[in-house]
Amino acid sequence: MTDEVRDETEVDIVAANDAQVDRELKRLTRRGFVTMAVAAGAGYAGWSWLRTRPREGDVPWPLRRVLQGNESLAESYFRDARLSPNFRKSDITRARVNGHIGLDKPVDLNAWRLSIEGASSPVALTLDDVKAFPRREMVTELRCIEGWSIIVQWAGSRLADVMQKFPPVERPRYVALETPGRGYYVGLDAASAFHPQTLLAYEMNGAPLTSDHGAPLRLAIPVKYGIKNLKRIGTIRYTNVRPADFWGERGYDWYAGH
Repeated sequence: MTDEVRDETEVDIVAANDAQVDRELKRLTRRGFVTMAVAAGAGYAGWSWLRTRPREGDVPWPLRRVLQGNESLAESYFRDARLSPNFRKSDITRARVNGHIGLDKPVDLNAWRLSIEGASSPVALTLDDVKAFPRREMVTELRCIEGWSIIVQWAGSRLADVMQKFPPVERPRYVALETPGRGYYVGLDAASAFHPQTLLAYEMNGAPLTSDHGAPLRLAIPVKYGIKNLKRIGTIRYTNVRPADFWGERGYDWYAGH
């Protein structure tokens, strides 16, 4: 074979290969377009179906079932011995103010009382009464469900100690906490309420709570996201009926553990 014929043959082979590649690309492009169109159509149909489902707690019921599944999983591995990590005081970060729901009205700290409902007899505690319980301190992470976190030093009394001193008629399944006037409210499962790191906190980073951070008393519960860390507690209520939860009614996970 002469060089000229050989060159022409190689050109023909290259041209044939290029043509084959072009055909394959067109075929793949058509297939990809069809696949994407089908996927988009299915996704839109699924989203349209989801939006028309009856709502529970401000979300369509299928999403609520997903949240309930997450809750069951979190409850399955929760233990009193499972503690949120403790940090050094040198790890404390700048306190962040996030949310004033339930704090819109000024509170007379001298007139403030902590009411406990569901105990064997009516209870109304002053801040000094709360401070009379053994003082507990911890430096833990406060995690917001929005994705940010801070390291905080808390001081206060264990909720479990207070509940032991003023016990319910029978051990409750839940504990509800509310701000004065019930502008904000959360519900806790009993295991989380009795957890050793669940504090009724009256100090933050070595100083008494400010109004922005829930003075005179707030919940510090590092095993839960920040939405459960109620500021300015006015009422604690023992109950066997799952209590309402402010953000749980607005599309968030009721359990809110991590």
